[in-house]
Amino acid sequence: MVHLQGRATASPPPLLEVEKLSVRFGGVQALTNVNLEVRAGEICGLIGPNGAGKTTLFNCITRMYDVSAGSVKFEGRRIDMLPTHRIIAAGIARTFQNLGVYGRMTVLENVMLGAHHTCGQSVLRAWLRPAHSERSERELADWCRSILADIGLERVADAPAASLPYPALKRVEIARALAARPRLLLLDEPAGGLTHGEVTEFGELIQRIRQTHNLAVLLVEHHMGLVMNLCSRLVVLHLGKNLAQGTPAEVRSHPAVVAAYLGRPA
Repeated sequence: MVHLQGRATASPPPLLEVEKLSVRFGGVQALTNVNLEVRAGEICGLIGPNGAGKTTLFNCITRMYDVSAGSVKFEGRRIDMLPTHRIIAAGIARTFQNLGVYGRMTVLENVMLGAHHTCGQSVLRAWLRPAHSERSERELADWCRSILADIGLERVADAPAASLPYPALKRVEIARALAARPRLLLLDEPAGGLTHGEVTEFGELIQRIRQTHNLAVLLVEHHMGLVMNLCSRLVVLHLGKNLAQGTPAEVRSHPAVVAAYLGRPA
């Protein structure tokens, strides 16, 4: 991997640390010795051509895929052996390339699904203590309404999700991820399908929620204008391997990165 940054400076341990991660599907090597760090509070971009392994890496971090070798640590603790359902509880939430919004449910109900792990109530407990169950449900609904207010969708909280335009549905999916109270938010091509003006608004939204919710963001995105303006640091994958990392300006001008995107020899 080509390191593009200058002299190293002292910094706190990373929030997320991926070390020498490899993934194999049968005879296909999808990732090979991939390294990646995300620091608390930063917006880090994960970029690369189609097929570079970006979504595969997301799926490993969130335990949708098993790793063949290497490790994933979050807040210093290995999570690559955790069950999938415990990743959200650990503090990591994500969105997907394809929207997973339930059209017949209200916007609020969709967002509340993101916090299901915080309820922690069995059916028996809800039956024995219905008042407590109802209070918890109200508190959860209030929390999710506050998130919708943060992202400008409070007026449609009780509307069917199917009635919203596509850009609003993108925001609903982010709101659902925020409902889990994550410390790290993984965004997989959140600007896909948006117009130029909508992309600009979306970038402002990501900046705002990072600050409001005090979290770090790992962003996979092909819209280079958004990536370059939003991210303080970029990690580049190519053919399942690390290619380069550095500031947006350093990465944009590096010959190996240009060659990977444009198909020219470095």
